[in-house]
Amino acid sequence: MSTPAAKNFSFEIKKSAENSLARVGTLSTPHGDIQTPAFIPVGTKATVKAVLPAAMQDLGAQALLANAYHLYLQPGPDVLDEAGGLAQFMSWPGPTFTDSGGFQVLSLGVGFKKVLAMDAKTFRSDQVIAGNKERLAHVDDDGVTFKSHLDGSMHRFTAEISMQIQHKIGADIIFAFDECTTLHNTRPYQELAMERTYDWAIRCLDEHKRLTDVRSDKPYQALFGVIQGAQYEDLRKKAANDLGTMSSSGIEFDGFGIGGALDKSSLGTIVGWVNSTLPEDKPKHLLGIGAPEDLFVGVENGVDTFDCVLASRIARSSAVYTMQGRFNLSNAPYVRDFNPIDDECDCYTCTNFTRAYLCHLFRGKEMVAATLATIHNERFVVRLVDQMRQALIDGNFIDMKKEFLGRYTHRSGQSRD
Repeated sequence: MSTPAAKNFSFEIKKSAENSLARVGTLSTPHGDIQTPAFIPVGTKATVKAVLPAAMQDLGAQALLANAYHLYLQPGPDVLDEAGGLAQFMSWPGPTFTDSGGFQVLSLGVGFKKVLAMDAKTFRSDQVIAGNKERLAHVDDDGVTFKSHLDGSMHRFTAEISMQIQHKIGADIIFAFDECTTLHNTRPYQELAMERTYDWAIRCLDEHKRLTDVRSDKPYQALFGVIQGAQYEDLRKKAANDLGTMSSSGIEFDGFGIGGALDKSSLGTIVGWVNSTLPEDKPKHLLGIGAPEDLFVGVENGVDTFDCVLASRIARSSAVYTMQGRFNLSNAPYVRDFNPIDDECDCYTCTNFTRAYLCHLFRGKEMVAATLATIHNERFVVRLVDQMRQALIDGNFIDMKKEFLGRYTHRSGQSRD
């Protein structure tokens, strides 16, 4: 089922792998097509930090993701609505995503802030909070009350409010409001959070339908449901089945996001549980995962799109990706290294500047250092997933994965806003 306005959103599978869930497709939105699998860089506050939108287009980004929570606080959804929506506001010519604010339930509530990579084998507690942190968000069955990290003012998010905010922000793909738990939460709490996410998902569908009808002069926004369930197979499959078959107000989800804190050692297993249960013909997005080695795991387990801040965040501290691994440009070995960051990279940074120059910029605390390193990292990850897509088309994805992982020596964590 779908609304008549949904005709300018679609997903077509062009090719499926024989021995895995991997596939190649085209995701069509009102602001253009996305060839999948694809990496979606994160522009949290309607900007990829330190990089011009034109540079993101030049390096091959097909879409950008912004954060509903941050844009709600500043400049406010009314401003974006009046500006003509997120893409118009930030002068971005392509498709856009917004996440629901559900991740901030985790980050504000327990103080872990940016980190999604956790160890499922450590302690269990539903009162967990990071050291020296204040609990800024409190969850109940109806929604979340939170304190702004900007000025301490109090705010309330519910399923309906999240939909209202995201409709005003105007991204092409938006996400249902969910409770994102940590791997440290007990199983009973994971079950409770999943029930809340289920209830909120129905309310999101209802409000999404109402707003789509009321705002019928606006481009259609696709709504993705978010699958939770932590590291538990039965919970993940139940969530995938529940949301995969859910309909309300005559509509169903246009696609799905795989959310929650994920134990990296079980990433492929968990994503495989979810994507083998969800409807095959709908797009799947893996929220907050972007380390190069993890992208291969996601693609072979049926992920169509990814988002992550990791590439831009580490760039600001001089960490860069290469085909041989990850290193820090500001370290001593690069003071007189006149090679590009990666001699196999075609980005603006690598075709114009040396490691020595970038080392100098970082050591001198020049702002352009973050710009040049971010351009490289974003291009590296976007291009890597593009190469995965072509390898799937050519039928040599397994060989490509083996060759890359055989050379790539650094194993980084993953994080998201």
